[in-house]
Amino acid sequence: MKIRIRARKIVPPRSFRAALRPQVAHPVRFASTAVKRSIRWALAGMLAARAGGPAACETDPVTPPGTGTGAPPAVLSAQQDHQRMMERLHITALRPGRNGGNPSATNYANYDESRANPFPNLPDPLVLKNGQKVTTPEQWWSQRRPEILEDFEREIYGRTPKATPQVNWQVLQTTTGTNGDIATITKQLVGHVDNSSYPAVTVNIALTLTTPAGATGPVPAIMQFGFNFGAGFPGGTNALGRGFFTGNTVPARTNAPAGFAGSSPARATNAFGRGPFPAGFGGEPAWHHQVLARGWGYAILTPNSVQEDNGGGLTRGIIGLVNQGRPRKLDDWGVLSAWAWGASRALDYFTTDKTVDAKQVGLEGHSRYGKAALVAMALDQRFAIAYVSSSGEGGAKLHRRNWGEIVENVAGTGEYHWMAGNFLQYAGPLTWGDLPVDSHELIALCAPRPVFIGGGATQGDGWIDAKGSFLAAAAAGPVYRLLGQKDLGTTEFPPIETALIDGDIGFRQHRQGHTDAPNWPTFLQFAERYLKAPPRTAMKSADSEAR
Repeated sequence: MKIRIRARKIVPPRSFRAALRPQVAHPVRFASTAVKRSIRWALAGMLAARAGGPAACETDPVTPPGTGTGAPPAVLSAQQDHQRMMERLHITALRPGRNGGNPSATNYANYDESRANPFPNLPDPLVLKNGQKVTTPEQWWSQRRPEILEDFEREIYGRTPKATPQVNWQVLQTTTGTNGDIATITKQLVGHVDNSSYPAVTVNIALTLTTPAGATGPVPAIMQFGFNFGAGFPGGTNALGRGFFTGNTVPARTNAPAGFAGSSPARATNAFGRGPFPAGFGGEPAWHHQVLARGWGYAILTPNSVQEDNGGGLTRGIIGLVNQGRPRKLDDWGVLSAWAWGASRALDYFTTDKTVDAKQVGLEGHSRYGKAALVAMALDQRFAIAYVSSSGEGGAKLHRRNWGEIVENVAGTGEYHWMAGNFLQYAGPLTWGDLPVDSHELIALCAPRPVFIGGGATQGDGWIDAKGSFLAAAAAGPVYRLLGQKDLGTTEFPPIETALIDGDIGFRQHRQGHTDAPNWPTFLQFAERYLKAPPRTAMKSADSEAR
């Protein structure tokens, strides 16, 4: 079965019910006056101009690898492409990132709260660039939100193209099975991206969808950015080869603590258990069984089938296809935006699948995929809810925080491909304080929809800065309140394992390391307020299937 779906631009609703409530003071302060904001922007603008900053992106010359659609993609290593971006920004050197693995290193990561906030003033999400305060939902949707989104796309994540190729979805296989004691139906799908405009690049999006057998109607679904597809799926378990899907290499992260993807030793964080009842955490079933037990479905999207996770792959994948094999311009989309685009195309498919309630599809991602989940939630307002786990720098953590991984790490050759080329400026001639936006405003772009943010203990997951993510979540609160929703309910960082899930922004820091598993039960409790399954009288267990 093939389904043709054309990508489309999502237009936000123009108004929401407003319930204006008094704003609370935040531990990280908003800049207090339009005058301070104007001075800061004037100085940043002068620095950016001297550095060949954002204005350069409009005329950035890119030499194509050849002429015509038959020319092969340009071949550049991550180091070569990174240097190319620096040259276009007129940057000769970047500040070094933090070392998370060697406490004796001079650039060892900071874990001292007294040194964590060198730039305590955050951009105010409810003040327009002209200094006018935003006091109505209409102002948010028509004026302030577009301003914030423009800054993120130009400076941080890159611009997702307005026109992208069609995706033709094909169901490769439909199988029945069990997950623990729950009977399931699983579809293995591939989204063939139309490459008629540039046949030299092929993109096939890997997706699986599992729903409870016997559901009486369309079910909510949680889609995870992940890897596993089980036996019989092309590429095998836990890795998809280059022969069928886009490559799946993970760049080296030599400064990351042990246990993080790309570091050594690395370990899978989203892997399925391999027994008949998938293993979870602390006696809990695995996350997908917890989802099924609520009468919901789950999906797994393989991000690297959309776009490779390395700088050397930027002329391939969906970015390379749209650019016809040419290197990126300074404000072109990075890998996080490309992965988010892939999630939106999967959601397009769900609108055609009668087993899924496409208005109740949530996102989950951990670590770099937590970054992608948050970006996707911000860019596509059709997603109903998100669980953003240990997303760190480039995700929910405030860019202005000096804790664990910092801007300079992400701007280095191992991770820069996640972002727009313009992001490199803030690790060179500009500072974190010159960023026009920060991560609290990325969370605010998700409003009024619910977002749950999680992380682990400092001993084991300190690199991602759980407190920095909490502060961003708290600082997004005014936007949620403006739109008639509830914020976190506090601006004080809570004791570990305290669940803040009474509002429409949720947060919990668990006691373990770099894993999403311990927070799944709390997220699902949070999500039950929003996602509603059809009646479960016809839900089948494995035992009833056998009878």
